[in-house]
Amino acid sequence: MSLSTLAQAGILEPIPPHARYLTCQLRVGADPRTVLRRLASQADGLDTVVGLGASLVRELNAQVPGLKSFRGIEGARIKLPATPADLWLWLRGEDRGELLIRSRHLETLLAPAFDVQAIADAFNHDGGRDLTGYEDGTENPQGDEAVQAALLPASAGAHLAGSSFVAVQRWHHHMSRFEAMSHQQQDHTIGRARESNEELEDAPEAAHVKRTAQESFDPEAFVLRRSMPWAEGNDGGLVFTAFGHSFDAFEALLRRMAGAEDGLTDALFTFTEPETGAYFWCPPVEDGLIDLGALGL
Repeated sequence: MSLSTLAQAGILEPIPPHARYLTCQLRVGADPRTVLRRLASQADGLDTVVGLGASLVRELNAQVPGLKSFRGIEGARIKLPATPADLWLWLRGEDRGELLIRSRHLETLLAPAFDVQAIADAFNHDGGRDLTGYEDGTENPQGDEAVQAALLPASAGAHLAGSSFVAVQRWHHHMSRFEAMSHQQQDHTIGRARESNEELEDAPEAAHVKRTAQESFDPEAFVLRRSMPWAEGNDGGLVFTAFGHSFDAFEALLRRMAGAEDGLTDALFTFTEPETGAYFWCPPVEDGLIDLGALGL
């Protein structure tokens, strides 16, 4: 059986037209086992991607090698909020109203053990572009390379092979700052020409593309990004999600972006900043449903 058939399919599929993210915390004194079994019996990993936090796994007296809570980056010159959570659901779909109905059903399902603490609606903008107008995920690995980057290998063993770790950050764009830049300044901040998406050789070293060139790390720091824009009123930004077979590649990228590697911070921080930061483990699937065997469920 191939790794891709063991993975939650929504991880490898292109981003959907609409999405909703639920971030949940376990209630004090609640036993999550029954609720998690019900969730696993209804979530298919395609329309609903499920992620569990390290604190929830500990509560179950279980262990997932490599899973930990996000605690920021030592030596970072930029504020990187750490907002750990117990459970994360990524609802994917074609219709925003249908996602609302599904999320209400899931909130009722989770209610005996979990509180939904945050909800974020997101969408596919202009064929996969960020709200700034720049294409997102240009250098994402494809095909077998995406599988290799995003999923735990077969050697991880039963109930772990095909699973994935995901780093989630909600970034808030200060659009007025970005709009105040000249077109050239905007291109140099990103490191690409917005219209052609071509990388700019004369972009400054702080340009985002130069800071995060995944092949420039040792070892190479490839992650599978499935980020989507969000908007509330006149505010907006990006729900950044990076799937990997470990958190190492994401942390290498963020360390360099935040200036912890060499003191130079990514130009993105001139107009945007993360408001949240959390890590989760996305279990594999078996017979089309979430497999919680690694947790003894």
